[in-house]
Amino acid sequence: QAHLVESGGGLVQPGGSLRLSCVVSGLTLNHHGIGWYHQAPGKEREGVSCIHSSDEDTHYADSVKGRFTISLDSAKNTVYLQMNSLEPTDAGVYYCAVDPNLFYYCAAGRLGDFDYWGQGIQVTVSS
Repeated sequence: QAHLVESGGGLVQPGGSLRLSCVVSGLTLNHHGIGWYHQAPGKEREGVSCIHSSDEDTHYADSVKGRFTISLDSAKNTVYLQMNSLEPTDAGVYYCAVDPNLFYYCAAGRLGDFDYWGQGIQVTVSS
């Protein structure tokens, strides 16, 4: 049974940066997609970015292109999301998820019934 733990959230001013981490335990990331999902207050969860563990191919939502960068440290079984130039609309809870088919759903802009989710971490963007 895999376990995902997010960290790195918090309060940041508009224009600031945060780096989220998602540590995956109980699962070897060999042919999996790992993604970050954002849920703003009162809104549905939506995809932000994802990476495929085999070739490190990446995908980003249009709203974060050029501002966010996803990366994978296979030795640490950890996925990072570097978030720069944060905007108030980026605020909310961020979740990481892992699933063998996640990358394909992510690239298609769809949310799937993924195998594993983290508990989520709060990001607040406010002056």
